[in-house]
Amino acid sequence: MSKEILLIAALLAVLCVCDAVRFGQLCSGNPNNSRRTSDKWGAGHYNARRGNRLHKGLDIRCNDGSTVYAPFDVTLKGRVIVYKDPKKAAINNGINLQGQGLCFKLFYMKPDKISGTVKKGQRIGTMLPMQSVYPGITSHIHVQMCNKSNPTPYF
Repeated sequence: MSKEILLIAALLAVLCVCDAVRFGQLCSGNPNNSRRTSDKWGAGHYNARRGNRLHKGLDIRCNDGSTVYAPFDVTLKGRVIVYKDPKKAAINNGINLQGQGLCFKLFYMKPDKISGTVKKGQRIGTMLPMQSVYPGITSHIHVQMCNKSNPTPYF
């Protein structure tokens, strides 16, 4: 086989593996990873308008105080600080994760730990009190790919 054909075959194999990746349950009380639709604060889909910017994640419904789970076997890669605004300190937490060939972040949750490995379905943290910062919002975990690409195909 030529090098070009081998390279194409390798790329297709990687694409097929990633295409098969599906997030398991992220939040207690939401076994199907139902998404945040629209509320007075906006919409939760990828590329939803946020004033003069676009929402670069997908919002998965999660009640304040709920348990957050590993969606598949993951490596915890450190804490995420979401905001610079001190008025949003109550929800200014999250975690970087890697697994199944993906790099992604979960916002608005307090991680139990920020390094090591966790198996699919194990607790990784607790949903923070979104209602204290955004009254009336549909509380949610924000899933953002590290490269800010669309996470929707993985759900």
